[in-house]
Amino acid sequence: MNEIILNIHPLEKRLAILEDSRLMELFVETQNKGTIIGNIYKGRVKDILPGMGAAFIDIGLERTAFLHYSDIVTDFFSLTETNTQARKYSDQESKKINQLLTKGQEIIVQIQKGPINKKGARLTCQISVPGKYLVLFPNKSKIAISRKINAGSEKNRIKSILNKVKDKNVGVIVRTDAEGISEEDFINEYEGLYKSWKLIEHKINVEPTPSCIYDQNDMASKLIRDFFNSQVDRLVVDDREFMKRLITELKDVAPDLVSRIEYYDEDSPIFDAFGIEREIQKIFHAHIPLPSGGNIAIEQTEALVAVDVNTGSFTGHKDYESTIRKTNIEAAVELARQLRLRDLSGMVIVDFIDMRSEAYKNEVFEILKRELRKDKAKSKAYFFGPLGLVELTRKRTGPGLLNTYSEHCQCCNGTGRVLSREAVAMKIHRSLERAEYYVRNKPITLVIHPLIKEYLQAFPDYFRGIKPRVIIEEDMDINMDKYRIFYDDPKKELTIVYSA
Repeated sequence: MNEIILNIHPLEKRLAILEDSRLMELFVETQNKGTIIGNIYKGRVKDILPGMGAAFIDIGLERTAFLHYSDIVTDFFSLTETNTQARKYSDQESKKINQLLTKGQEIIVQIQKGPINKKGARLTCQISVPGKYLVLFPNKSKIAISRKINAGSEKNRIKSILNKVKDKNVGVIVRTDAEGISEEDFINEYEGLYKSWKLIEHKINVEPTPSCIYDQNDMASKLIRDFFNSQVDRLVVDDREFMKRLITELKDVAPDLVSRIEYYDEDSPIFDAFGIEREIQKIFHAHIPLPSGGNIAIEQTEALVAVDVNTGSFTGHKDYESTIRKTNIEAAVELARQLRLRDLSGMVIVDFIDMRSEAYKNEVFEILKRELRKDKAKSKAYFFGPLGLVELTRKRTGPGLLNTYSEHCQCCNGTGRVLSREAVAMKIHRSLERAEYYVRNKPITLVIHPLIKEYLQAFPDYFRGIKPRVIIEEDMDINMDKYRIFYDDPKKELTIVYSA
């Protein structure tokens, strides 16, 4: 059973994807750290570096964004049609970037990769407007269909529909989810995307430089476009207004999915009820247990992710080689899940337990590749090398949950990380929600670090919905990511709120 669970809060929106009640993916949108991948900006060329074949563009973010020569001249729409790889441009060709751009020039760009650590966002000039079934490309003219739609008759049907409705100056890529949908659905989606582009065109003319002129990462739009499809059995959300908005937008593009939406109206927090909160806490553990008793250890660095597989307490019931085989198979399945769940990216080095049998090696590697195919992010795995290591790469889609939920520790000059103030604030809020059911409207005393108090005071609606009166006390000696909750007189510490 596939489920989507939505936890909506003014400071944070969380989307969890469950497969057979197991957490597989988690997406978090905070007020200060919203995803910007796919957003369209009106920017200004700040600097041109012919030696790098690149330019730096001011789009209004903290760091200037990076635009490479290939992202200006390559026709990515044609690449999708012809199923070919992007041509690599030589250093001499890339130096021509100063013939295309001038310093101070206004330019319309789209975010390809978001900023991370000290790196700015990567941009493209290939503007697109994605929908649930279609991706609209302004200033193109052709129709490209997902390679996963194989039937020739279906491809012809889709092209016939789109040729009737499509503007001749607009190109369209048809996504896999479009297979079998009605002509009416195609028309409704195309018209919606075309209206979005016309609005973008208007903003290009009237908005100041730099500015964001199109935000495609609104949680409701992203949910409908990328996650909620016919393979999802139900979607459960704990916010009535968000649910109403979701239903309104779905009626236009996928009315058959409306009946699968449920409103969560129970006392306990929604992520507690589905066991998700407990799973989230495990994301930050370096060691992940395997069903048989083995474990995998994940260490994330700036350059790569290292994964070590251990038998742990598992001794097996047969021979040693069978024990190793079973542990490695479980590790391959869990590793693929952890890559999705933690949104790990870049180079990943996996040290499976040594196996003498080539048949066992092939089996483990094929299972790893099978599980990786379930991931929306592109990845590529390489068979066991001479050192017995499996190497794989995974395309970065965002900053990863470690960056979302934590920040650099100021006490150790950046060598470690601590839970971010946003994450601590949300953790406290969920604890206060749980406390409601135990204190019966008695006042609650919340003891926190002064910096956390200062952060909470910046959000006037933070305590909205919390029924008991909350009294805040500062404690300089408490860690920034810790807090204590008391109630009644004399004070009694409420420990049950930490149970999730």
